[in-house]
Amino acid sequence: MAHDNEISNNSGNKPFGAVLEKAVSRRNIIQKGGLAAAIGFVSPSLFAGNKFSGNYLNSQGKANHSDLIGFNPVKVMDGNGPMPAISSDYEYKTLIPWGTPINASVNAYTGDPATRPTAAEQANMIGVGHDGMWFFPTHSKGRLSNHLGVLCINHEFGRNSHVLGKSYPESLEDVKLSQHAHGVSVVAIEEKEGDWDVKFSNLNRRIHVNTPVEFSGPVTNSSAGRELLDLNNRTEAHGTVNNCSSGYTPWGTYLTCEENFNGYFGSTGVWEADEFQQRYGFSENGFGYGWQEFDSRFDLSSSEFKNEDKRFGWVVEIDPTKPRSKPVKRTALGRFKHEGATLTVGKGGRAVVYMGDDQRFDYIYKFVSADNWKSMVARDVSPLDEGKLYVAKFNDDGTGEWLELTIDNPNLAAKFANQAEVLTYARVAADILGATPMDRPEWTTVDPEGYVYCTLTNNSQRTEANAANPLAPNSDGHIIRWMDSKHFTGTSFKWEILLIAQDYHGTEDTFSDPDGIWADPDGRLFIQTDGGQKDGLNNQMLVADPKTGEIRRLFTGVTSDEITGLTVTPDRRTMFINTQHPGNGDPSRTNFPVSPDGTTIPRDCTIVIRRKDNGVVGS
Repeated sequence: MAHDNEISNNSGNKPFGAVLEKAVSRRNIIQKGGLAAAIGFVSPSLFAGNKFSGNYLNSQGKANHSDLIGFNPVKVMDGNGPMPAISSDYEYKTLIPWGTPINASVNAYTGDPATRPTAAEQANMIGVGHDGMWFFPTHSKGRLSNHLGVLCINHEFGRNSHVLGKSYPESLEDVKLSQHAHGVSVVAIEEKEGDWDVKFSNLNRRIHVNTPVEFSGPVTNSSAGRELLDLNNRTEAHGTVNNCSSGYTPWGTYLTCEENFNGYFGSTGVWEADEFQQRYGFSENGFGYGWQEFDSRFDLSSSEFKNEDKRFGWVVEIDPTKPRSKPVKRTALGRFKHEGATLTVGKGGRAVVYMGDDQRFDYIYKFVSADNWKSMVARDVSPLDEGKLYVAKFNDDGTGEWLELTIDNPNLAAKFANQAEVLTYARVAADILGATPMDRPEWTTVDPEGYVYCTLTNNSQRTEANAANPLAPNSDGHIIRWMDSKHFTGTSFKWEILLIAQDYHGTEDTFSDPDGIWADPDGRLFIQTDGGQKDGLNNQMLVADPKTGEIRRLFTGVTSDEITGLTVTPDRRTMFINTQHPGNGDPSRTNFPVSPDGTTIPRDCTIVIRRKDNGVVGS
């Protein structure tokens, strides 16, 4: 999203570019493939001596074959049209496009440009801006179903021109339609005879800007913290918005992440941003949604809703099995532009959550629960309410430190009055601690060996460059990985560059702007892109084997879309991904998911992917 490219970090902390320049120049990035050679602090077996290679050849000219990846890749020449392209070994179908009813109270919206849903109808339909998601399979007789379950899916954003058919709202009804198109869908889906569809269920619900929510954790544990969120005077909080990437927990809940929440606020009167609002990017006009014109909650000059802005920017937990339960904003995980929340289980059974703050020159965070997650759940204590929040500092020598955001640190105590303020203004706390500014930290994932990966989409504002480090400006992004001490729970780590995207231009596996990423249980990396792909390509999903360096293109989207979101059935023979903002909502570019007709409004939708031989997706 274009707004992620803005800069609100003026801390002056040493940028990752400077760290990367020294580290990479010493380690000699492979010129063709972009994967750093095995470095001193990792075992000699890392990558088994293999290197990424843009044409699948290693330095000896032999095929860099992976036993994990065997499908025929989509060719560059086939991946640039108004309809998707997929490997000849695979097939795809579409599911839940924008406007799909989740209950019997409404009819489907099918993209007719002469009509739009009402706000009330949209609250009972699949939203727009499909993004992060997870599939929660049904349990039956001790087994997980591959054919029935609940899909939780984020609806990140929808431009006014796309959702309303106009550039600016003209009424509260317009604003509510826009608001109800954002948020999250919780929807039962079922596969019958090879086709997936919505199953009307009492589990189905829409969660959006006007849905009642709760806050929990350290910020709400004191009167001062509740005052920050205006919870002392107002009995109920509402809403979640700009839900980007996501996560899930071993106790069966969904984590949705509020990213560019600042853009939905604006001002209709006299207002001047304080230092914290400036750090989070609030402005008089926001992103141009115009909600503040008809809904005072989003008017920064409103005295009635003076703290509404602080109620957004959190990780929100949703229980897909309890449709009457309120979503809970977990304040222990800090407030910033959350791209995702990848949870793994660390030493002692502690829940460990990795999170990126998706903006140029912002940071990577980690949360570690206070105790074994099973023990906490048994005591009716959320593992996401008690624990420590850290921010990453990358050192020049390939090591790193996790710096705790705590009021016990004298440097933070000099700025903040209490822990509630530290967490509510986590970006500012991270600035003070000297965290390393990154190139738009996006998704994170953890592979079977314990490496944590993070995609860094791009940063065209980077100014430092040399021959050994072609990342200034970093227009195409890169991927890093690290391994934490003490099985994810320690405060030190060792890191390396996995690949640099611009090294692949002009090759058959060309890509740029890595965004979504997921490591499957076999070690494959699925990489999704969001940005202007090179060599005429649409955005795409690739599959990589980090041990051999092989990359193959599995899927390409449609004109002007983004490929994002990824989840699978338990047997991994069905994968769900999303095409977001196809054609940027312009029917002259594409009409997906219908065939090109030049008229029908394109609609975000989920793509169901299967191998024709019913094998594991990615193989």
